[in-house]
Amino acid sequence: MKHNSNDKIVFWGSFLALFAAAVGFVFRVMVLGDWQAEFNLTGAEVGRIFGASLWPIAVTMIFFSLIVDKVGYKPSIYCAFALQIIGGVLTFMADSPNTLYWASICAGLGHGVVEAVINPVCASIYHKEKSKMLNILHASWPAGFVIGGILMLSPGLRDLSWNLKALWIVIPILCYGVMFIKPKFPVDERVLNKVPYSEMLKEVGFLGTFLAAFLLFHELYGRFGSETEHLIWISLGAGALIGAGFGVFTKSIGKPLYFLLCVLMIPLATTELGTDAWIKELMTPTMGKFAGWAIVVSALIMMVLRFQAGFLTSRFSPPTILVISSLFSFCGLMALSVSSGVAVWGAFVLYAVGQTFYWPTVLGFIAERFPKGGALTLNSATAIGLLAVGIIGTPILGVFNDSHTVSNVKVVSEEIHMAAKSDASFFGASYESIDRAKATELAAEQGLSDELEGAMNEASRQSLRTTAISFPLVMLIAFGLIALYYRKMGGYQPIELQREPSNDLVKKPKPAPMRAPPPKELIN
Repeated sequence: MKHNSNDKIVFWGSFLALFAAAVGFVFRVMVLGDWQAEFNLTGAEVGRIFGASLWPIAVTMIFFSLIVDKVGYKPSIYCAFALQIIGGVLTFMADSPNTLYWASICAGLGHGVVEAVINPVCASIYHKEKSKMLNILHASWPAGFVIGGILMLSPGLRDLSWNLKALWIVIPILCYGVMFIKPKFPVDERVLNKVPYSEMLKEVGFLGTFLAAFLLFHELYGRFGSETEHLIWISLGAGALIGAGFGVFTKSIGKPLYFLLCVLMIPLATTELGTDAWIKELMTPTMGKFAGWAIVVSALIMMVLRFQAGFLTSRFSPPTILVISSLFSFCGLMALSVSSGVAVWGAFVLYAVGQTFYWPTVLGFIAERFPKGGALTLNSATAIGLLAVGIIGTPILGVFNDSHTVSNVKVVSEEIHMAAKSDASFFGASYESIDRAKATELAAEQGLSDELEGAMNEASRQSLRTTAISFPLVMLIAFGLIALYYRKMGGYQPIELQREPSNDLVKKPKPAPMRAPPPKELIN
């Protein structure tokens, strides 16, 4: 299907907007240590600043999904542009942790608006190639990791002050801002086909709203409310109440399949985003101080493969692609948990291939099966994934690691275990953890440092095996059942709305030329 130059500029401008967000994300990851040293920050304070760039993404994604059709895509994207520029400038000028915090807030809000715009824009332009083009669009995220990572890690450039590095954030933002000056944005597919706003809301209904409200309330109350051990139950209650109200208002329970896909975003986001820190640890024995490049290599693999997504989308349905991705992730994580030396690279590639197609393919699946949901269904699923990986996914990975660490430390020394054990909790449930600093100190005193280090490294590997069983294997089964369901129903088919072209695009037939009446003599 051919597209005009206007559509192509909008698409590649969208690509660059997400690329800019990725560069900013990599920058903040790489300079956290610099900020901690310069401003004498605690670990909690560093986490607060970095977290300020994450949770606002979900807030603006959900909010703008409800109003982007009313506000318009171009005003919305320039709202994102302004927020990201302010975030970059504030970072460059920052002379206090508080300034860095508000800079991160602006960056997160801008990132959320970008995602709220570019996903439905891509689905509207390429309404017959949604899965393929959403994969290509989201190749911009790993591309930002690659370019940003190279800039941050390359000799010479890495020695620059973090203030100067902050200017790199601004460059791609200015570029996409210029790209969007002239082109016209497409009309949303839902709006073009005159699907009522109420029908969009019904696609989400009670089920989708309950899940999104639960996670969003938990995130915001946990950050700004008073501490309570009952946060999980308060959040579930708030989510159920808001969801019930939304369900009554829309007179809809929501689409069960959409709700299932949103639930599956929890293990999906955890597998794609939550395991990267461990991957770096496991690559350290092979790459040493260059282990940070492992994330860059992973991003490079992801970027290249997403550009080639058309090969898969032309041959397989989204559920089948997600089955393949889950299989690669499972095998990759299992292999990483037992590999060493050069073999780690083979396992690492399997893992990288597995996580490549997860996120954009789910978005393509949702766009193809729930076109009436427009921006709301697309962006709510992404927001749920981002919230879930921080609230549920990453903490669960921590629980896995703590559990295996406790068991392994017991084997090394029961004395160290008893002296260094500590209490931890997850969603109100208590479990046993290990104070690693204390354990390391005691092991040094007893001459057991090597044994303790080996035990902790083995705990990371065991955690990968547990992760592989808990997340990719679950997704493999779930997406496999969905694929079998569609096969039983006669095959997967995207739902296409009846497109109604605007009047200015419809060529009216020319009236037939008027003929002169025949001569009377011929009539007679």
